[in-house]
Amino acid sequence: MRQPTTKRLPFYPKYFVVLQLAMLFVLFVGKAQDGLKLEKPFEVTLNQLLKEKPLNYEEIDGYFYKYKKDTLLIKSFLEQAIKKKYPAGQIYALNMMGTYFRNKSNYPKAVEAHEAALELAQKVENKELEISSLNMLGVVYRRTDAVRTALDYHQQALEKAEAVASDSKDVKKSINIALNSIGNIYQALGQYDLAIGNFKRALASEIELGNNLGLAINNQNIGDCLEQQGKLDEALDYYRKSLAINDEMDNEYGRVICKNSIAQIYLKQNMPNAALVLLEQLVEPISNIGDKFIWTSVLHNLGWAQMNTGDLTAAEKNMRTGLKMARDNDILGQVIYGNKLLSDLEIKKNNYQQALVYFKEAERYENEIKSDQNNRYINDLILRYEAEKQTTEIKELAQKNELINLKLRKHQTTILVSALLTGLVITILFIMYRQHQSNYEKRVIGLEQNMLRSQMNPHFLFNSLNSIKLYIINNDKKNAVHYLNKFSKLVRRILDGSTLKETTLAEELETAELYLNIENIRFSNTIDYKIEITEGLDPETLKLPSLILQPFLENAIWHGLSSKEGEKKLRVTITPKNDYHIHINIIDNGVGRATSEKIKEKRVIKRKSVGIDITKERLANFAKDYQNDYSVDIIDLFDEKGKPNGTKVVIEIPTI
Repeated sequence: MRQPTTKRLPFYPKYFVVLQLAMLFVLFVGKAQDGLKLEKPFEVTLNQLLKEKPLNYEEIDGYFYKYKKDTLLIKSFLEQAIKKKYPAGQIYALNMMGTYFRNKSNYPKAVEAHEAALELAQKVENKELEISSLNMLGVVYRRTDAVRTALDYHQQALEKAEAVASDSKDVKKSINIALNSIGNIYQALGQYDLAIGNFKRALASEIELGNNLGLAINNQNIGDCLEQQGKLDEALDYYRKSLAINDEMDNEYGRVICKNSIAQIYLKQNMPNAALVLLEQLVEPISNIGDKFIWTSVLHNLGWAQMNTGDLTAAEKNMRTGLKMARDNDILGQVIYGNKLLSDLEIKKNNYQQALVYFKEAERYENEIKSDQNNRYINDLILRYEAEKQTTEIKELAQKNELINLKLRKHQTTILVSALLTGLVITILFIMYRQHQSNYEKRVIGLEQNMLRSQMNPHFLFNSLNSIKLYIINNDKKNAVHYLNKFSKLVRRILDGSTLKETTLAEELETAELYLNIENIRFSNTIDYKIEITEGLDPETLKLPSLILQPFLENAIWHGLSSKEGEKKLRVTITPKNDYHIHINIIDNGVGRATSEKIKEKRVIKRKSVGIDITKERLANFAKDYQNDYSVDIIDLFDEKGKPNGTKVVIEIPTI
């Protein structure tokens, strides 16, 4: 595993002591001298701890659990651990200091403390505390959206923990922390099912360990993934489970996180008053806790709730405060969130120019975080880790199989030979099946990529953006925002649809309506188009390949209607053929295919259309999955005098 890209501090005993004391000075400068006096119960506990000198986190925490939130007592413990030459105690104290700095959003200081702990753990070869320090570093970097470095640290922690042959609760907890954090990184990549799998695996282990804090955290994380997937009711159930556990532990910090998440669900369910009641309760506790990572989220959600209840002044104040805090502390996810909320607020105030400024700022930060290079790197790391883990598991299985084979050779040679032959046949069949599946998947991926390129027609994008630019130049703000909203919604639908194998007829028709509306604006609304569905058909239940209609609509407009003089008509009708198929008819009264070909030959710039061929291949794959047939017929239409009078496309699609 490649080492994390951050710079490590070299370990020198003198430098180490100076670093520790300097960090302590930052923590406690200005404190009254009498504030450093030790309480009697703690002094007894400290003396016992320094006498026993346990080497793992769980045993040290057993002594120090009541005092680890008291920074004065952490300072005293660290000083005594240095004096008594107790490295495990120093590592524990440094990590507690790092956690304190992290919860105050002082991430540089948190990294210094955890790196110092890691250096010492590696020097004294304390594996359990080394794993704990790696996980803590990963959490800090994940908080600052430095997902590459965070993933490096958590993967190192997980690999080292799984390599330790121990039933130690410490090691199991470290595995759970790593699983939880890797789940968070899968979540950042939008791979929510993989993320939920990691969280549920950690959750099952935390139940065995009886670790309520771990149960609360993993329930919260599962809820967050479900919220991202739009499963709001399921997410709410997990958030409430987490809140109940935090209430049982009397964990104020956990309560704030859960109530903020529940309020966010209420906002998405259009219940701003219910959200406002919760969020107003969180202002004081989160300001006392001081964790700016959560604080910014609370402020932004509070502003959102106030905006939706009509208190725009208070909403703007909280949104701006949250955005400034997010910028000052490099919390990029909240910077994006704050800019989007302020954009919505400016729209409510009819200030469309400023709304566009905030929207573009959010988009700029989003592009930085989700750059292709970053995502490729992270995905490569994930794949590498999964491959290495699978290789290790295969080796372990091979060793177990070898022991079984040795016993079988002694007692049942015939059975062994039969088993080997059976295994060989199964392996060959499996390889053949996988090769077939791989070729099929590659073909589907290629079709999806080609489909996206055909949908995102550069001429269409250029012309649409040109139209928006003209509206802006002419100071026609209302039409500019209206057109931009429709255009961005269509592009989002195309991008979302390109990742889906199929969609509902209702969603496909909404996308077609958007496309026709935008094209019609550029044709000065001269196209009379209509979409009709036969009564009795339920568009919400009928399935078809996503983005299947747009190439045919584009052909009808650009090759049929664009060159036609006079009235331009376009009709889309959906009718049942039988219990197993539907017909989609696209009819235009354009110039016809023959005339269109002649016009195209005379053009200097020729538009090459490949969308129809790609669409036919996708329809073939779709029909194959349903074990049914399909058809696409393009029919030339003529008037009573035999002159071309448009084109009719008939698409027959299976429904079950």
